[in-house]
This record gives sequence, C-alpha cells and structure tokens, in this order.
Amino acid sequence: MFLVVIYGLVLALPLLFFVQRRTLSPSHQSPPVDSQPEEKKSLKTIMQPPRDDLDPPKDDPFTLEQLKQFDGSDSSKPIYVSIRGTVFDVTRKSDVYGPGKSYNVFAGKDGSKGLGMSSLKPEDAVPDYSDLPENEKNVLNDWFLFFQKRYNIVGRVTDMPTSVSNLANL
Repeated sequence: MFLVVIYGLVLALPLLFFVQRRTLSPSHQSPPVDSQPEEKKSLKTIMQPPRDDLDPPKDDPFTLEQLKQFDGSDSSKPIYVSIRGTVFDVTRKSDVYGPGKSYNVFAGKDGSKGLGMSSLKPEDAVPDYSDLPENEKNVLNDWFLFFQKRYNIVGRVTDMPTSVSNLANL
C-alpha cells in the first residue's frame, strides 16, 4: 500500500507542476488587482520633487541641546532636522516629521548616523556618523542632497562631535 501511495505521488507531482505553471503563466493571468489597503494608499511620504522657491541658506548657530526644542512637540515652534551639522526646516512636512509620525525620530536632533544606516531606531539617530562604512556615508550624502534641494537651511550645529566635525562637508 505504501508503494502505491509513493508511485501515485511520483506520477502526480509532474502533472501538478504543469497545471500550476500553466495557470500562473502571464498569458493566463487576470489583470492585477490593486490589493493595497486603503490606509496604505493614504500614507504620507517624504518623497517630493525639488523646490525652486527655497530661501537663501542661513547660518544661525544651534547647539545639539537647543535643537531639541524643535522636535515638533511644541506646535508653536518649527520642526528642524540636522544632517551632518546642517539644520533644515522640515515644518511643512509635519505629517511625516511631527510627533508620532514615521520620521519623527530625526526631529529636533542631528540623526546623521541613522539616516546613513537607513534606520528608524532612536539609538541610531545620533550625530556621530564617523564609523559608518563608505556605502552608508554615500547614503547619508544622498539624504543631505535630498534635503538641500527641498528644505530651507536655517543654521548649523556648533557642537558636533569632534569625530565628525572635519567630515561635515563630505
């Protein structure tokens, strides 16, 4: 009896494979259905085209401690994000940088290391990115260029860790 079952499986498997391949081939597939849940469709994103209406960059000094005031927790203050010591005003994207939003981990601080690592962990959102490998420094540089084309520069961090103060201009 056991051998009959084995022989049956051996004979049935190629047939099942053929049927499965035939039904999943592109010529037999129905048009794709948008299976994204409605809430996913409405999620906000930081991706946006470059802007041509940015203000001239400012060079106002901020300490890392002062920067904490601009984390979005006080709605009367702007939201700032610093990358490599350059402070950007991201207030107009409070839907992604505001309290409880996906990128709030970077608000009110210099989170350069986390951006380079593509990490949203609070422990990675720190200004010392000196130990990032070259590929992650390139990611960080891409983020810097992205922000530079889309957000007003409002200042610079004056007390970046010494390990990165000479790397600020990659």
